[in-house]
Amino acid sequence: MISKRLALFLAQGFGSGRIPFAPGTFGSFVGFFWFLLLLSTRNAAIFATGILFGIFASVILSEMGEEILGRKDPGSVVIDEIIAIPICFLPWIWKHGLVAPHWKTAALILIAFRIFDIWKPWPVRQSQNLPGGWGVTIDDVLAGLYVAAVCMVFDALIQ
Repeated sequence: MISKRLALFLAQGFGSGRIPFAPGTFGSFVGFFWFLLLLSTRNAAIFATGILFGIFASVILSEMGEEILGRKDPGSVVIDEIIAIPICFLPWIWKHGLVAPHWKTAALILIAFRIFDIWKPWPVRQSQNLPGGWGVTIDDVLAGLYVAAVCMVFDALIQ
């Protein structure tokens, strides 16, 4: 079993969630490095497995973080933002393969994720009512899927 200290360290995004302002944004930056790490494998199966593993790890770790901190969905728990970032880039991967996007594209996708994560359109906000770590994680997964959908629409309009 994982120690409480290690679980909280991971749930708080290697400490990025403990930054006193905009912890979700800093967690998203860590998520971009998670995306780049998955991308560096140049293997679609590993990329997809990393996304799925991340979702389940986030459910477990965020629930542990809630229990340790004694609060529902504490702001310092940012593992959910971290694991959602690669989802945002799925249309990019689909179109361009396992190559890193230009920094401007990456920045726009990260900004879009933060907007959807804060705005929480239907059913993102409602998913927070799921029990335990599922409620913490699924809202960010859905926000990531919203970003992916917007990226697909804009890409279709540009062509």
